[in-house]
Amino acid sequence: MRLGLNLNYSGARIELPMDIIHEADKLGYYAVWSAEAYGSDAVTPLAWIGALTQNIHLGTAIMQMPGRTPANTAMTAMTLDQLSGGRFLLGLGLSGPQVVEGWHGVSYGKPLVKTREYVAIVRKIFERKEPVVHEGEYYRIPYAGEDATGLGKPLKSIIHGRPDIPIYLASIGPKNVTLTAEIADGWLPIFFSPTAYDSAYKPYLEEGFALAGNGKSIANFDIAPTVPVVVDDDLETAYNQVKPMLALYIGGMGARGKNFYFDLACRYGYEEAAVKIQDLYLAGDKGEAMMAVPNALVDDVALCGTRDRIKDRLQMWKESPITTMNIPAVDINVVRMMAELVL
Repeated sequence: MRLGLNLNYSGARIELPMDIIHEADKLGYYAVWSAEAYGSDAVTPLAWIGALTQNIHLGTAIMQMPGRTPANTAMTAMTLDQLSGGRFLLGLGLSGPQVVEGWHGVSYGKPLVKTREYVAIVRKIFERKEPVVHEGEYYRIPYAGEDATGLGKPLKSIIHGRPDIPIYLASIGPKNVTLTAEIADGWLPIFFSPTAYDSAYKPYLEEGFALAGNGKSIANFDIAPTVPVVVDDDLETAYNQVKPMLALYIGGMGARGKNFYFDLACRYGYEEAAVKIQDLYLAGDKGEAMMAVPNALVDDVALCGTRDRIKDRLQMWKESPITTMNIPAVDINVVRMMAELVL
């Protein structure tokens, strides 16, 4: 199992924890991943980090597909990959309807169809086998709508990118996980639970591998979840550092009936708690929503407690099929401790 770092969203001003990133690079961490929502973008920080590091891979977790055409994403990926000496990892995601339509101002559409088309176009551009032509439900290259000039022609990328730049997808729902296993090189799950793998993920991943064919399996697929790590002698204090994030996602990341994280908590067996969390959060009682998060759910998706407790609980993660564990880049001592326990 490899280790990675996950950077937080920017806030009002963006500040990169370069001391932690340098330490991770020195310790042999595999990748550093940057995020974007509706503030700073995911790519610019990686260009900065790439210029200041030597070995660590540079991943987007995630670049929002609705914010860029497939061609623009491919151009960005190939450029940063070459400038970094082949260290780029392209993590993509559709985001949610509230951000897609409320921020990017485009239709959310059919997630499975849109994602499949998007990834297919990006791969065609990477491969450079021929000028890109695509006629799909969402993307038509060259453009041929009613307002087209008729002057568009199929093109092939000027820059010769790596044809095998790894593509990761962030997905949660069963059908999206199946699609990820079929068309991507890796998966970026949030709130991954090793104890729930067999029931919540395995059937959908195996279905996707079968659809892909060509010998694709868990053995050549990177499962790279983000796993909160909180070291504290007081276990309740450690739990309480993770609960606000779980309450935010389960309770408020999406409208009622359209919240992927709520659905995930239900699939883990926490439906009663999830309903309570969502009701409280949407009513504006965020503190009570946080306190409604079960300790058991925190333990399912995070590593909390003393160093010895974390060391013991790491075993179930090592025995699971994940290949890259990404931890938040917030504490250099935790980064060092995890390197000692894992690498």
